[in-house]
Amino acid sequence: MRSEDYLPRLARIEDIAIETPTEKTFTLRLGEDDPGLHFNPGQFVEISVLGSGEAPFGLASDPAEHHAFQMTVRRYPSGVVTVPLHRMNVGDYLGMRGPLGNGFPLADCTGRDILIIAGGLGLPTLRAAIFYMLARRHQYGEITLLYGARTPQDRLYKETLREWTAAPDINCLQTVDVADESWDGNVGYVSALLEQLRLQGDNTSVFMCGPMVMIRPLTSILVDMGVAETSMYVNMEAHMKCGIGKCGHCLVKSKYVCTDGPVFTYDQVREMQAYHEAGH
Repeated sequence: MRSEDYLPRLARIEDIAIETPTEKTFTLRLGEDDPGLHFNPGQFVEISVLGSGEAPFGLASDPAEHHAFQMTVRRYPSGVVTVPLHRMNVGDYLGMRGPLGNGFPLADCTGRDILIIAGGLGLPTLRAAIFYMLARRHQYGEITLLYGARTPQDRLYKETLREWTAAPDINCLQTVDVADESWDGNVGYVSALLEQLRLQGDNTSVFMCGPMVMIRPLTSILVDMGVAETSMYVNMEAHMKCGIGKCGHCLVKSKYVCTDGPVFTYDQVREMQAYHEAGH
């Protein structure tokens, strides 16, 4: 293991953006003498709030930026780390370990069409992947984002989504479960958006992050469209804790989500979920 996997480095809060009533995006900056954060989209960091604890968070920023990075944090009512983190201010310092995990295989998917599917808080690490691919747009075929949220106000990165919707380099489709008077877009499940697409299944790689109740039915549709389970990649970061495979919190069968993942092909995810649901 590398020293940065174990030893926290200090990062200063440079900006805090309010995304929703329960979610904020923190921009953190490392010191000029720090070697910087070099990460692959899909990887994560362990963030420590001094005196409170530590928790893993996916990286949501452009991987081309090495001394500043972003993470989007949902505040949970009893969150030992998320509650004090949401109380912090610009100028405060946090501890950071990482980057950790494996990330999405973006370099292996060049020349292919890319379908990105995100539900709710599943968008942050996929946002980093989109930044990466748009910076190398000529290396990929069609890039499509399907994003579902509970309500229009629950969507993350609203301004970025507006930019992507208007951009010619990416096809951005959004839907919400419950609309309000300001929403004139799609209403319903992400699966309805997926069924509207015409995919070249044998030339499509799919990156997903969101609740399993969303992902499972989508994979069935994708298989019917000709996409192989080995070409579907799922970020399972919600299962992690320590980040280095020592606490056992994320062990499923023979896999540690934090060190073997958090990104797995769907055939691996399906096997892990079956093992877990069998009561092991």
